[in-house]
Amino acid sequence: MSTTQPRAVGYDELAALKLLALDGGLEGEVKISCSALAERLDASNQTASRRLQGLDEAGLVEREMVSDGQWVSVTEDGEWALKREYEDYRRIFEGPAGVDLTGTVTSGMGEGRHYISLSGYMAQFEDRLGYEPFLGTLNVELTDESVRARSAMEAMEPVAIDGWEDDERTYGPAVCYPAVVETRDGETYEQAHTIAPERTHHEDDQLEIIAPDKLREELGLDDGDHVTVHIEEGP
Repeated sequence: MSTTQPRAVGYDELAALKLLALDGGLEGEVKISCSALAERLDASNQTASRRLQGLDEAGLVEREMVSDGQWVSVTEDGEWALKREYEDYRRIFEGPAGVDLTGTVTSGMGEGRHYISLSGYMAQFEDRLGYEPFLGTLNVELTDESVRARSAMEAMEPVAIDGWEDDERTYGPAVCYPAVVETRDGETYEQAHTIAPERTHHEDDQLEIIAPDKLREELGLDDGDHVTVHIEEGP
């Protein structure tokens, strides 16, 4: 449960990133000059150049320099940075965060069972989640729409699970969110949590859920069954 975090950027750099996206940088390359960007940012050419360089070094944009400017595109990490800003503003104007994700139950690789059983994680689950999880995760393959909606979780406050180490290796931190699992028939299980490695964004379509009980048995679930996972902000 470990990941590499890209370099953080400030609000000034995010303002430049927003302008690049508005110009079409999410769809492909756009041609810009530092002087034109500086005018829109109400800043000097040097400042505009530094902001572009900062975005490049953070991996939020890709650039190709040409004689009369540069071609710039917003990377996937840049798109996620903007989505996190969007979710922050949505929380301001729309109230407490929460998101519903839908998908189908699928078989996992069995790795969740191993990690959950480790003492360094288990002690924190009992302390911070209030229960000892069943040794295994419910795996849900999200729909395309829910993969996109998952970005809303980036603006929510999670239950943090700290990294730790033993004599053999180091284990990375993780984040959990309170979750209610609902079947297509309307049956619900309320004392569950999503769990994932701590990272800047989620790239896959797999959602892992832990609970005190074996959710497949509690809700009568089989591979291919549809579920909705209601995710809330951590306490």
